[in-house]
Amino acid sequence: MLKQGSALDRYFKISERGSNFSREIRGGFATFFAMSYIVVLNPLILAGKDSSGQVLGFTAVAAVTALVAGVLTILMGAWAKHPFALATGLGVNAFVAVTVSTHPGLTWPDMMGLVVLSGVTMLILVLTGFRTAVFKAVPEGLKTAIVVGIGLFIALIGLVNAGFVRRIPDVAGTTVPVGLGFDGKLMGWPTLVFVFGLILTIALVVRKVKGAILIGIIASTVLSVILEFTLHIGPSFDGKTTNPQGWSLVAPKFTAWTAPDLSLIGKANPFGAFEHLGFVAAALLAFVILLSIFFDAMGTMVGLATEAGTIDKDGNIPNVDRVLQIDALGAIVGGGASVSSNQIYVESGAGIGEGARTGLASVVTGLLFLVAMFFTPLINLVPFEAVAPALVVVGFMMVSQVGRIDWSDWGIAIPAFLTFTLMPFTYSIANGLGAGFIAFVLIRTFQGRAREIHPLMWTVAAAFLIFFGIGPIEQMLGIN
Repeated sequence: MLKQGSALDRYFKISERGSNFSREIRGGFATFFAMSYIVVLNPLILAGKDSSGQVLGFTAVAAVTALVAGVLTILMGAWAKHPFALATGLGVNAFVAVTVSTHPGLTWPDMMGLVVLSGVTMLILVLTGFRTAVFKAVPEGLKTAIVVGIGLFIALIGLVNAGFVRRIPDVAGTTVPVGLGFDGKLMGWPTLVFVFGLILTIALVVRKVKGAILIGIIASTVLSVILEFTLHIGPSFDGKTTNPQGWSLVAPKFTAWTAPDLSLIGKANPFGAFEHLGFVAAALLAFVILLSIFFDAMGTMVGLATEAGTIDKDGNIPNVDRVLQIDALGAIVGGGASVSSNQIYVESGAGIGEGARTGLASVVTGLLFLVAMFFTPLINLVPFEAVAPALVVVGFMMVSQVGRIDWSDWGIAIPAFLTFTLMPFTYSIANGLGAGFIAFVLIRTFQGRAREIHPLMWTVAAAFLIFFGIGPIEQMLGIN
């Protein structure tokens, strides 16, 4: 069955896309290891109390995070047939957590209900063709900038996750926001693991070794486990003390088996926020969530499809409607399960860099998430430092597209520059897209070429103006 010309091969178009079963399986594993941290990180982000003093619970959030990611990723692979994996989006979950903690009267079910409503709105926009139309209205130069921006973003994620680049504490006399290692020095065994993995992965990639990225992850993980079990390094923060030379988040270790707690499913209250905050305040919160998930997915999808070679010469992606429908479903299901909106992950690039080109890789990744729901040791054995080299290498591959931008046309070049610089600098794909879209509309207008601007680009630029101005708007309306 797992051979060229088989029913499975024809269904996923594996041979047609220049791939094979081993590449797809390796790619599925690479993507899983690159993004499995979300099962540990999401519960930490959503750990706070709401206005009623209730918490979601670490074990419940972890279990449902893995379940929802697994189901949606399998659906993406089996139906949309792309190597895109989904899980809880880091931007939206942070926004949700902060909003719950700062808005009196707002509870977790209320906030997750807004996520559900945003997803329903998104699904309507997809089914009516609006979201696809917006995607097609974006100029090719900006689509290329999206790829470059995501490449820089994914590389920065890798460097930060590995502790190679760290935020400098906000103290008097500080002149830069980030720096190299700890106090400008590369210290600690975890950093050594990252450097080892990066050198090994680069060597394997330039030598065109099959499975280079996955081999790098596995080798780095083995080294991590050996170091942790012999030196007892521990995490960078254990809830009580800070260890700057510890593992970034996950310290390699075996943990006991626990049955998954799925009690959070169905707890969301779609209209609770409107009852507690009023229509205008709740609607503004929903709008911010909607705009974020709308454009994050679009940008990520373009970048990954370009890297996978599944985007055609006109910039179109096969089954793009299905991809967008599943992404919208990710917000509905993620909110309904109280783990926040799920979206396409840039870390899928790790699998694509490994050779994945079809949905079979996503099915593999999704199945691994379902397994992880029962066997957390699979996740806890792989620290960030072991995966980060793969993200840096994949980031390089994506940034290499920068030469396709027409730098002689400032109407494209300046918006493109803003797009791919603000994505990593603000840690948000949506922010980069917004700045690029607004700049494109303005500069084309300044150039006297407003007729070249697609009508939908005006609409999107106006929406982003509201998005960026949400703070002043809330102040004017007297919303805290």
